[in-house]
Amino acid sequence: MYIQYTVNFDLKGDSVPYYDIINWQRSTGGNIEFVLVGLFDGTMTVGQELDIQEDRIIWAGHQSKVPVSVCSDSCAPGSRKAVRRGEPVCCFDCVPCDSGKISNETDSVDCAECPEDFWSNPDRTACIPKVVEFLAYDTVGIVLTVISAVGACLTIVVLVVIFHHRYTPIVRMNNSELSFFILFALVLCFLCSLVFIGEPTNWSCMLRHTAFSITFSLCISCILGKTLVVLAAFTATRPGNNVMKWLGPNQQRAIIFTSTLVQVVICVAWLIDAPPYPSRNMEYERSKIILECSNGSSLAFWCVLGYIGLQACLCFLLAFLARKLPGNFNEAKFITFSMLIFCAVWLAFIPAYISSPGSYADAVESFAILASSFGLLLCLFVPKCYIILLKPEKNTKQHLISRDKK
Repeated sequence: MYIQYTVNFDLKGDSVPYYDIINWQRSTGGNIEFVLVGLFDGTMTVGQELDIQEDRIIWAGHQSKVPVSVCSDSCAPGSRKAVRRGEPVCCFDCVPCDSGKISNETDSVDCAECPEDFWSNPDRTACIPKVVEFLAYDTVGIVLTVISAVGACLTIVVLVVIFHHRYTPIVRMNNSELSFFILFALVLCFLCSLVFIGEPTNWSCMLRHTAFSITFSLCISCILGKTLVVLAAFTATRPGNNVMKWLGPNQQRAIIFTSTLVQVVICVAWLIDAPPYPSRNMEYERSKIILECSNGSSLAFWCVLGYIGLQACLCFLLAFLARKLPGNFNEAKFITFSMLIFCAVWLAFIPAYISSPGSYADAVESFAILASSFGLLLCLFVPKCYIILLKPEKNTKQHLISRDKK
């Protein structure tokens, strides 16, 4: 008796495979049984050759669930495989990718580094753009803007009060022209702090330090001229002393112009030789791009600050010498105190500025400008406005020139 069955051949003449898939299973009696759980038919279309009935498969230990690796589970995306020394290849540890690196595949053997302008997400599975940071108009920027606007408005109010009472003795005896110059310079000082807020550009970087240095130099030059006038006014009362002829209005304007011109020359040389420019700081914090203004020339930057400090120290020294001169309203006392506050603010600013990166450095410098401007405004003009508005009986020539009973 003959059994007929069909044999298929492929294009190369080889027979097409046809296999039964057998699962060895132990019966309840302890015997080994061969159970057909599927087949492989090479005559079927691609993708349908294999047919397995998974519900009929019994794994070791009489389990129907597919067993896992005998050593380590697969490493999820965001981590990499680290082989354990002296153990089989299937034994490994899953190590999370370092910051700035990712892996987006299971069982990745290495983590890929993100491009320069990107950083890894918290799961270390994708690269995302780095956060760009600068002193923007957020909470800190808005607070500084409001303080700057309030300071400028207060200065204008004081200017209006002084101008309205410009013919009163307390204004005339303390050199009204220099007072107007100081108030004008203080308005500019308050407003120049706004240049430090916003994304750095070529123009804003060049304007930041030059604007505040020239305005502060103008302000301190006016205070220096006022201090010299105070000293000259008291020493001129001595017989044969005609020092006041050397400190007339024209000479005062020349002192202010010359002192400010030196700072202007330093700033112009700075801008011509190595001007400040916007830069991207990615070294301080690698996950962020900090936009800041590079000084261009550190020597020029410290020369600018040093010249303002030299002016302030000279002004403080002269005002300190004149602080005990007689009079019911000796402005030298207020100038001395204002210079103390000014120097204290900027001495505290230097270490804070050096240790602060990016937007924090801009915020520190802006705060120092505002604090020193408020110090000058309050110390120099609040006592004068107090007498003008609240104590008009003291705003007389007889009261101002009278000596203390001592």
